[in-house]
Amino acid sequence: MMAVRGLGLAAIMLLGAALPTAAQSLYTPEPFAGIVDELRFGLHAHQVHHAALPFMVSDWDISRVEDISFDVLFTSPDLDVFRWIGSPRPELGTTINLAGRDSLLHLGLTWHLPVFDTPLFLEGTLGAAANNGYLTGAPAGRQNFGCRVNFYQRYGVGVNLSEQATATVTYEHTSNNGWCGEANDGLSNFGVRLGWKF
Repeated sequence: MMAVRGLGLAAIMLLGAALPTAAQSLYTPEPFAGIVDELRFGLHAHQVHHAALPFMVSDWDISRVEDISFDVLFTSPDLDVFRWIGSPRPELGTTINLAGRDSLLHLGLTWHLPVFDTPLFLEGTLGAAANNGYLTGAPAGRQNFGCRVNFYQRYGVGVNLSEQATATVTYEHTSNNGWCGEANDGLSNFGVRLGWKF
């Protein structure tokens, strides 16, 4: 319970720090646009499947729509190393479960790929996620994460609704790839993130 409150407090502090600047930037976006590229809020089904890749859709369980998310995608740094790997955007985010299950705080890099000359895009995120769950011995409805910090990946298909607004259907997954003993249940959430670009 303390870990849940800790993740929740961290998310609230992050949101509290970002909102005043975000509100100001709606009227004068230039100062904020140099640092933050996009803010996203989402609603998700919790633990739809255990797999890292979202292929087995017929096996998904989307009955637990109980997660919210908040993500800050930063402007890709103007550095050669970032250009060499495709100019991904650094990202800091959280997915909070509102039903007392497992929540995540994640950090990663997000790649964006426009689909030809259309409003559609594909994206992928790789990074790490801290969880507030059980490492082993989890009760029913919770996951055995094995490690406190695991790998994080997310796949998305999105659309630019306008020059500023985006909507992205996402599948996010965290697990430890078997590096933390036998405990590696994996956690996968599926939902929609709405974004505002600066």
